[in-house]
Amino acid sequence: MRCKPFIAVCLLVAMPSWLMAAPAPMPRALLAISKVEHTLSVIDPDTLKVVARLPVGPDPHEVVASSDGTRAYVSNTGYGAFHEIDVLDLDRFKALPPIDTRPLLGPHGLAYVQNKLWFTAQGAQAIARFDPSLGKVDWMMGTGQNTTHMIHVAPDAKSIYTTNVDSGTVSLMREVMVQPTVPPTGVLPAGAKPHLDWRQALVTVGQGAEGFDVSADGRELWTATPTGTLSVVDLSSSTATRKDLHLKCAHRVGITPDGKHVLVASVSTGELVVLDRQTRREVKRLTVGRGASLLMDPVGNRAFIACTPDNTIVVVDLNSLEVSGHLDVGGRPDGMAWAVREH
Repeated sequence: MRCKPFIAVCLLVAMPSWLMAAPAPMPRALLAISKVEHTLSVIDPDTLKVVARLPVGPDPHEVVASSDGTRAYVSNTGYGAFHEIDVLDLDRFKALPPIDTRPLLGPHGLAYVQNKLWFTAQGAQAIARFDPSLGKVDWMMGTGQNTTHMIHVAPDAKSIYTTNVDSGTVSLMREVMVQPTVPPTGVLPAGAKPHLDWRQALVTVGQGAEGFDVSADGRELWTATPTGTLSVVDLSSSTATRKDLHLKCAHRVGITPDGKHVLVASVSTGELVVLDRQTRREVKRLTVGRGASLLMDPVGNRAFIACTPDNTIVVVDLNSLEVSGHLDVGGRPDGMAWAVREH
């Protein structure tokens, strides 16, 4: 009888992980990538404890969750050469067959809007849309710009914004109604009629601009360059105003959930600059760690900063604007996202 508890423990230790019961899905989970472990951590946002780690591909960068919170997608960029987006089942906590994006190479920025997965393809100077229900890319558009990197898709999927790092521009793409062009004969072809098409406007923001955020009212896009130049793009006029942040290697930008402040993280100095969004003046500067990714928490009024070179995720309390904690998801954490279950 004394051996039975020991035997039970031995069986549990020897049991393959796929036979063990998976943790119950949470109503809201924080997702975070480790580039060293090649894993996606699923984190309880209340306790900041990792509840599951799922395998991802060879060069994970960004992550996004489906609208119902049941799937996660992770891009593998490979300096513009790879062609894999990993798919993770957040119900059963297991990896599913990845998406092969060829010939769209270097998938990086991700968005999930209107039940479609949108992504940038750095190696193809393009953005594209993957339909999970069809299992294929059903739309794409070229930017003609170098290193098309991060992406924002409006809720109605009629406006798309991207940063083009090496070209120093932001692409503002909008779906518009186009009138048919009258040919030299002066007679329109039979059946010619107005139709929806996409038009791109390019705004110069400076070489190296990567991370950006869009205000909740859809009027402004904020981004910054490694030289510390902040650009605020007026999305109605497609023009930008600039400000010197005096911040070396400004990398990621985020607007707080209340819309009052803008956070800009440096990936080299470890500084976090807090700006008043209305006046654009600096209100605080604190040391948090070398930030390479930034995610706002609209529920807990926090900011999560993935400090890739420092191997940690820093939590900033947006009420006090002070560091409130740290999170370990493995070496070189990077992309983060929220997975929220449908009620």
